[in-house]
Amino acid sequence: MASPKPVTLYGIKNCDTMKKARAWLDGHGVAYAFHDYKSAGADRALLEGWAKQAGWEVLLNRAGTTFRALPDADKTGLNEKKAIALMTANPSMIKRPVLIAGNKILVGFKPELYLALFG
Repeated sequence: MASPKPVTLYGIKNCDTMKKARAWLDGHGVAYAFHDYKSAGADRALLEGWAKQAGWEVLLNRAGTTFRALPDADKTGLNEKKAIALMTANPSMIKRPVLIAGNKILVGFKPELYLALFG
C-alpha cells in the first residue's frame, strides 16, 4: 500500500500505541518518517498548525501521567493558548501518535482510520 503523499509519524519511540501504529504502517508497506517529539521536541508553530486542523482538545493527552501530575492551577481554565504552551513544554502531553499524510492529520491510532486514509 504505497502512499503518494509524504507521511510523517510523530510520537514517542517507546509508547505502546506508537509501536502499534508503526507496526501497522510497516505491515501495510507505508513509507514514513518518524519524529520523536520526546527527544526532538515539538515547536509551538507545529502544534498551532495541528490544533487548527484537529483541535487542541484532541491533541492534549489528559489521560497521561504527565498531565495528571500537573498542579490544579495548570489544569484549570484550559484554552488553546495554555494547552499549546503545556504541550510545547511537555511533549509527553501530546496525544500519540500524530500522523501527517499530505494535508491530512490523524491523532491517536485507530487501524480503521489508517486503512481509510491509505487504503
